[in-house]
Amino acid sequence: MDSDTQTRLNRVAAKQTLILTHYGRKSGKTYDVKIWFVVDGTRIYLSTANVPRQWFLNFQKTPQVRLPMDGETFAGEARFLTDRAERERVMAMVRRKYWMYRPLFALWKILKGIGLVRDTTGAFEVTSLA
Repeated sequence: MDSDTQTRLNRVAAKQTLILTHYGRKSGKTYDVKIWFVVDGTRIYLSTANVPRQWFLNFQKTPQVRLPMDGETFAGEARFLTDRAERERVMAMVRRKYWMYRPLFALWKILKGIGLVRDTTGAFEVTSLA
């Protein structure tokens, strides 16, 4: 990654959300969804509380994404994080960045622990940023 891309990432890292542009798995049509994200060095990570969403299914067919935010647009490929430790590291970064939601995160953890909710969380790394 070039230093220009790193500078652009540093500039938007503190933003709260970005627009994820993804492509329909059947139609190829573009769709936008507002989503949380974290920047870690030269990487952008996306998280979701509900992996079975349509955009996740679209990623499986067409992993190319665009991430416009605050006057910048990054393009790359979304890679689902299947390694548990890697996913948990990203989810920990999300919890730190979005600290104001700690009570909801704690409640979810309790509900998951007693079996009232299933863990459908997931995380993605956007690679080949340009």
